[in-house]
Amino acid sequence: MDVLELYRKTGALLEGHFLLRSGKHSPLFLQTAALLQHPLYAEAVGAALAAPFEDEEIDFVIGPAIGGVVLSFVVARALGARALFAEKAAAGGMTIRPGLEVNPGDRFIAVEDVVTTGASLKKALDAAVRAGGVPVGAAAVIDRSSGAARFGVPFEALARLEAPVYDPPSCPLCKAGVPLKEV
Repeated sequence: MDVLELYRKTGALLEGHFLLRSGKHSPLFLQTAALLQHPLYAEAVGAALAAPFEDEEIDFVIGPAIGGVVLSFVVARALGARALFAEKAAAGGMTIRPGLEVNPGDRFIAVEDVVTTGASLKKALDAAVRAGGVPVGAAAVIDRSSGAARFGVPFEALARLEAPVYDPPSCPLCKAGVPLKEV
């Protein structure tokens, strides 16, 4: 599967000057929601992310809200597991949504749409571990961390994208006067 081609086909690969959730700037933004709004593409992405974990016993899949909600569902469906999500907690971490259950010893994978720093995926993974889950792996549709993201478990990505990321004070797009878009 050429997932970057799916991003292009659905208009989910955007070019310009973007403020990323990490606070950094980039000339590229991946709007995964635009891709996942198409159920057939979402299912194909979910099956592809699940494939490396097919031989594992997985009880649930977790993703960070909001981008990881649909993704955790389609990956969990492909694995025959439950789909959970973690949301922001008051202390800056994440917590599992009330009503979603983790049993002690449940094996899980954590999924994210795009990993830049890996912070959101790590927080979701940590929330599941605190609830008693046992991490088996992590996966993302796109890894744009240049290999820097680490999660303490095997990490899989459907594609790796080397896209420039800038700290705001050194951003050449800012210096060139290109308008910044918040996404």
